Amino acid sequence: MIIGCDFHPSFQQIACMEEETGEYLERRLSHRGEAEAFYRSLAGKAVRIGVEATGNDRWFHKLMSELGHELLVGDASAIHASAPREQRTDKRDARHILRLLMENRFPAIWQPSVGNQEQRQLLLHRCRLVRMRTRIKNQLDSIAKNEGLTGSRVWKAKRRQQIEALPLSGWYAERRKDLLALLDEMDKLIEPLDEAVRAAAEQNAEAQLLMTHPGVGPVVSLSYVLILGDWRRFPRGKQVGSYLGLIPAEASSGKHQQQMGHITKQGNTLLRWLLVEAATKAQSKDPSWHRQYVRLSMNKHHGVAKVAIAHKLAVRLYWMLRSGQNYRQIVERGSHAGQSDLAGGCGLRPIN
Repeated sequence: MIIGCDFHPSFQQIACMEEETGEYLERRLSHRGEAEAFYRSLAGKAVRIGVEATGNDRWFHKLMSELGHELLVGDASAIHASAPREQRTDKRDARHILRLLMENRFPAIWQPSVGNQEQRQLLLHRCRLVRMRTRIKNQLDSIAKNEGLTGSRVWKAKRRQQIEALPLSGWYAERRKDLLALLDEMDKLIEPLDEAVRAAAEQNAEAQLLMTHPGVGPVVSLSYVLILGDWRRFPRGKQVGSYLGLIPAEASSGKHQQQMGHITKQGNTLLRWLLVEAATKAQSKDPSWHRQYVRLSMNKHHGVAKVAIAHKLAVRLYWMLRSGQNYRQIVERGSHAGQSDLAGGCGLRPIN
């Protein structure tokens, strides 16, 4: 049985075809009870289900895995591009997905394993708590500036002591007290997550290899390995930059001049943010990267410079995985250092 599924948070529209009998069925299934009952009734049958990549579907993936049904997740943009007709309804979408499955044209995408997804949740939870802690620190710095306390914004014990010593009263003092209490609580929550990430990275050979690169710690290396998945999916380094949304959008056609825009941001938001954060330290250890960083910072903006270095870092980490070389070997043998001025470093070949 082949099923085209148009998935929504509260329901799904399906179009089913039984290959042996030719029986056809269309139904609208409410989540979760009606949908779960329907798929459980198919237990023991060979079932292939196609669905667009979407959210709020973890329970659905777990149910299909439990029942042994084959679930294919498709690239939503490719599915829509293959149906140029402007009229779109739930029934049309389900029929279209069913047609792609039956014609072997369904654009299935790679899906991470259950263990991969569990560790991704660890990284996501940790990074979101860190961002919340940063917002708390920024509010405390704002209070300090409002009272004329200048100096470095780097958060250290001395900086906290200075903020605690400010002569505040009323709700200003109450706000400071609450923010400091929240900051202490966030530190308690983040510390065990840092330990868990460090332990997971130490058990992952690929993450350990990437940690030899300056600026790449347990969080960045483990995120890169988990989100990139099987690096063999990417024939070239430039495709890694595209996968992570670190390449510029382009609008060039015919005789018109090439027009480049902002980066596409069509990849994983978490990994892209981590690579940009790691780019600042990474460029300080590579002379050619540092020259480009300084030039772009002066001519354009430091944000543009960090994104450019993040793209180079993403490609270099890919080649470290592909060649099996650590950072020192890459630099000493010149396998990638000579390519750092090329767009994406695509000229590098793997070393056997």
